[in-house]
Amino acid sequence: MNYPENNKFYRLDEMMQSQVDCGMIPGGHLRIIKDGKRIYDKCFGMADTARGLKISDSTIYRLYSMTKPVTAVATMILYDRGLIDLSDSVCWYLEGFKDQKVETTDGIVPANREVKILDLLTMTAGLMYPDRGTNPAGEKMADLFDKFYEKAFSGNGTYSTVDMCNEMGKIPLFAQPGTCWNYSVCADVLGAIIEVVSKKRFGDFLKDEIFAPLGMTDTDFYVPTEKRDRFAEIYIRGEDGKLAPCDWQHLGLVYKYTKRPEFEIGGAGLVSTANDYEKFAQMLLNGGKYGDTRIISRKAVDLISHNIITPEQKKTFNWDSCIGYGYGGLMRTLTNPEITTVGNIGEYGWDGWTGNYFCNDPENNLTFMYFIQVCGGNGIRPLRTLKQAMYSALED
Repeated sequence: MNYPENNKFYRLDEMMQSQVDCGMIPGGHLRIIKDGKRIYDKCFGMADTARGLKISDSTIYRLYSMTKPVTAVATMILYDRGLIDLSDSVCWYLEGFKDQKVETTDGIVPANREVKILDLLTMTAGLMYPDRGTNPAGEKMADLFDKFYEKAFSGNGTYSTVDMCNEMGKIPLFAQPGTCWNYSVCADVLGAIIEVVSKKRFGDFLKDEIFAPLGMTDTDFYVPTEKRDRFAEIYIRGEDGKLAPCDWQHLGLVYKYTKRPEFEIGGAGLVSTANDYEKFAQMLLNGGKYGDTRIISRKAVDLISHNIITPEQKKTFNWDSCIGYGYGGLMRTLTNPEITTVGNIGEYGWDGWTGNYFCNDPENNLTFMYFIQVCGGNGIRPLRTLKQAMYSALED
């Protein structure tokens, strides 16, 4: 895509190319859609240096936590149909969440109340990700994932989505339900609830209700053989500061996407392309509809794309990337742009462990998408500066 010399979009070219040239990323894709049209769309560098594979429109990426907004939409499909209510107790659907306990400094005590579906949507359930050295709940969740890996690598298969989430529910919570925000396995548990309610495997539900209707033909929980030549490598930064292929497993993704997993992970498991994810993001921006296809109601989009955590819960929503934001349905939503300066009230979206990022800006009818594959990403600063340059260019 070419731009006239007086168009400030050239700054985005320079900034993305500099990320490649300095070794911050091996390659990346930046796409901006405004009023339904791509106003910036450019690929830089390599998807896999060893194979000589360049980043392209058809490159397949690991989404990691950019899976979460998809799971939120799947949840709202059930909500729209009256099959669930957000105040429903999780234990109605998953027996492992019955009679839950909370592990405190004073010992293990009964939970004050049952975990609700809304707690899962807002990451306020008191659950943990596997995390050693943080608290007993994180340690026990890590033990569960180690057991999961042991089963997988012994050749005996792994837990199914529902079985794994039932095991998660048996682990004492680290905090009383609804008291604080904490990034955790909440989206995975929503995937299991969707299986129970729909009577379909989670991946089949996503395919039938979201991917097929939107034409997201390259989005799935694995990459079939015929598409492996488009699958980007994942890189990790070594102690010398240089990037090298990452070979270890994370968050239960045991098969390296070579076959369909038994545990379809609602918080981290999907792969997709920029073309596919654009359709998903545009569906949200259009109030739940893409073209003539409606996926969820406008009311459902409004609910997950606006802040729904309380002021008390928001005190623990304190990541650097979330300054000025509240939290909706598995997505950040901008409430105080005077703090962060980059964006407009109502912007929403999320990112992933490999550095992928998307946001929708309803005020400008705009979608911003950034795809890379570097473990841990590169922090919020490169994204903020890209967005600053974008908004400056939009003023011309």
